[in-house]
Parts: sequence; structure tokens; C-alpha cells
Amino acid sequence: MNAPDTCALDLTEEVIATLSGCEDERFRFVMTQLVEHLHAFARKVDLRPEEWMGAIQFLTAVGQTCDDKRQEFILLSDTLGLSMLVVALAQARASGAAAGAATPATEATVLGPYYWEGAPELPLGADLGAGVRGEPAFYQGRVTDTEGRPLAGALLDIWSGDGEGVYDMQLEGNTQMLARGRIRTDEGGRYWFWSIRPSFYPIPMDGPVGRMIERMGRDPNRPGHIHMIVSADGHVPVATHLFVADSPYLETDVVFGVRDSLIVPFERMGPGTASDGRVLDRPYWEAHYDFRLAPR
Repeated sequence: MNAPDTCALDLTEEVIATLSGCEDERFRFVMTQLVEHLHAFARKVDLRPEEWMGAIQFLTAVGQTCDDKRQEFILLSDTLGLSMLVVALAQARASGAAAGAATPATEATVLGPYYWEGAPELPLGADLGAGVRGEPAFYQGRVTDTEGRPLAGALLDIWSGDGEGVYDMQLEGNTQMLARGRIRTDEGGRYWFWSIRPSFYPIPMDGPVGRMIERMGRDPNRPGHIHMIVSADGHVPVATHLFVADSPYLETDVVFGVRDSLIVPFERMGPGTASDGRVLDRPYWEAHYDFRLAPR
């Protein structure tokens, strides 16, 4: 009869052997590695039955917390650093394919759990923050390729929380998209729009991921940021953020998403005429950022 440790090793090989009939080479490779590492983890920590059952109950609760407006599984992946790791690996592959470019592509970061597909396409200069609490902010810049050539008609899919860090999906009973929209660059690759200056905020702490973060003794906050997915025909799209330069929590982002190249100064402006000619009777903010997309 096998000793327990030998039996455990034999079991791992037995499970992997069942994949021999899998015709999808990539799927077979991924599942083989998953089984090997899961089994190795269980052996390394000497996983106990009650811990294993607790993990199953936790993952069940994560799934039950998800709905059409809340993605607790993305939040779990984000807070364990897995989302950012996958993003970094993907961008490293894209960077290798674009080796020799004059400038690197804009860095990607996590998508986050609050993306809402199908935001309305709006004209340049639109105010995405109309009716949203918070201080107005004017955003402008260009979208180019990695050689600096402007990308006309590039699409920016934009969303953020309000001035207190609350997203439209989190508002009880709300079915309206707020602080969201899509715009296209002009012939010179230029974009500009209004929204609000984003605030820092904690991730939802009322679900299983929040309880995990609390038990781990971690800070639950994200620095102020606005999300964008920037895309153009023939180029690799990038899902990224612009982070407010003086926001707290830049060093301790709970989802590990901050990149130095994405930290942007927001300049406070007095009442008056903004860069696009809009006249405001209260203070506002201006931010500038140029996006670069790598060729496919």
C-alpha cells in the first residue's frame, strides 16, 4: 500500500492522465498546469478538510454575489493581483510584437468590475458628468500610434464613479448610465470631453471579497481614477485608467493597478473660459493625456 505522500503524488499524475484525450493543446496545457499547482498548493499548506470546505463556501458566495451590475469574481481576481498580472503578461506579449517602435504603447491596467457595455456614443466635447455629483473636469489629448501618427476616429469608451467614488451601478434602483460615454477622435487624433474629477473610494466591503480583505488586514481603497478603453482599427486596444496625481492611495491601490505613466496632474482652474470655450461660473479642473496604440 502506498504511503500517504506517494499516494498524493500518484493522484496528481492520475488526474493529469485523464487529459490525454483532450484535442485542444492549449486547454490541455493550461488544465495540466492548474491541476499540478492546485495539488502542490494543497500539499504545501497541508490543506485541511474544513479549510477546503470553507474555500468552496467562499467561492460559492462570490458567485452568488454576482449579478448584472456587480462582478464579485472580477473583484476577487483584482484584489489578489491576478487581473493585473494577466494584463501585464498580455502587454508584454504585445510589446514584444511591437519591438522597435519609437515610443511604447500606453500601459494597460485592470478593467475593474464596473464596466457597462453599450455606453452611448457622444460628440466631441460632450459632458459625461452632466447631473453627476462632483467637481467638473475637462479632459483632452491625442490618440496616436507608437510612431506618433494621429489616429483619426479612434474610440474612447469612458466611465468613472462620481465625485464621492460611487458608480452608477452602485446606486440603488438606478438604471441610467451616469458618467459614461464613448467619443471618437477628430481627423488630427484629438479628443476632448467633460466629466467630473474622480475621487478615491473603497471597494465594496459588504460581500465575501470585502470580508476577505478585512481579514487580511489590508486597506480597501483605490486612488481616484477615470477608466478608458481606447481602440482604433488595425491597433491593439488598451483598457487603462488615468489616476489623479495628488490622490491618496496611489501607493496602496487595493487592486495593484497604478502605473507611474498613468498618473496625471489635474490643474485646478478658476471660474472662466475653459480650453474648449465653455464658460463656467465655478472652479473646475483640466487634465491632459496622450494615448499611444501599438499596431496589431
